[in-house]
Amino acid sequence: MKLKILLPIIVLIIGMLGAFALVKNREVVQPKPTEVPPPLVRVKSLHPTDFQLIIPAQGTVAPRTQTTLVSQVAGQIIDVSPAFANGGFFEKGDVLLTIDPRDYAVAVAQAQVQVAQAKLRLAREEEEAAIARDEWKRLGNGDPTDLVLRKPQIDEARATIAAAEGALMRANLNLERTQIRAPYPGRVRTKNADVGQYVNPGSPLGHIYAIDYAEVRLPVPDEQLAYLDLPFSFRNNPHHNSGPDVRFHATFAGQKHTYMGRIVRVEGEIDTRSGMIALVGRVDNPYRQRDSNTPPLAVGLFVTAEILGQRAENVVVIPRAALRGKSRVLVVTGNRLYYRTIDILRADAEKVVVKSGLKSGDQLCLSPIDTVVDGMRVRTVRTGGTQ
Repeated sequence: MKLKILLPIIVLIIGMLGAFALVKNREVVQPKPTEVPPPLVRVKSLHPTDFQLIIPAQGTVAPRTQTTLVSQVAGQIIDVSPAFANGGFFEKGDVLLTIDPRDYAVAVAQAQVQVAQAKLRLAREEEEAAIARDEWKRLGNGDPTDLVLRKPQIDEARATIAAAEGALMRANLNLERTQIRAPYPGRVRTKNADVGQYVNPGSPLGHIYAIDYAEVRLPVPDEQLAYLDLPFSFRNNPHHNSGPDVRFHATFAGQKHTYMGRIVRVEGEIDTRSGMIALVGRVDNPYRQRDSNTPPLAVGLFVTAEILGQRAENVVVIPRAALRGKSRVLVVTGNRLYYRTIDILRADAEKVVVKSGLKSGDQLCLSPIDTVVDGMRVRTVRTGGTQ
């Protein structure tokens, strides 16, 4: 009975002693330090190049000139050209409207009669003056006076001729004005008069605009002017050459189209509030058909512009995302990362043009890194391959 009770106790004691011995005599395993690999960064090999500077701008297409057609004489409109309709095209000298000319033709005939009568009177006065001179000489009374020679009457007759010819000129001018002619090649914006309507001098007949070329006003920050060869004009030298070329981009009917133009002048003032100065771009023949897929550069169309600036030589172009702060980048040399200060020529939302600070073969770090220690080790992967 006692053996049954002691046996489990003895087994338990033996097990505890064995476990104690194992723990006491175990081998101590030394932990190995964990090796953290250097961060992996993307790099791009740099090479200097020549780069065309582009100055962005935007504006709205406007005609180079627009005109309100008005009548210079009174009368009833008897004819309207088919081209004189909203959106109609016309050429310089085309007759757009005709006012009843009959009253003005009568006025011309009457003025011609007045001229003829004035010339006849002058001839009679000159003939009477010649008779008076001969009669005076026959009587031998000395030198004749101006009244004897009828000089005042002759001068009056000549003045009457001049007045009559002026009246004839005015009558002919009014007759010509019964035909409203286009002052330039253009297009009709609005039509305000039609056949049968009576108009007075000064009555608006319609609004037209020129289409030989269109203009776009392009506001540009004044600091960007350093990159452009602009056609500045001066008081003592108003003539200038054309400025840089411009690419105009427009969206029409859901499609993007490009039109080429050039800067032709710089407006005379800088906006004191925005610091912007307006350049004026020109596109010749905006309504000329260029191809079957390109619509005309219509007046009122909103466009974005790329002004072709100066060509920078031996510069390095890097992504804007690679810029660290205002003027630093990260470069990799010997698998170590270093800050490099650069001299920026120009920067926009996508790229930075570097004038100095980077050279051919430099490995530019493109990866974003939260914490950078100058000289830290990195692993690199090239854009387009692994190093």
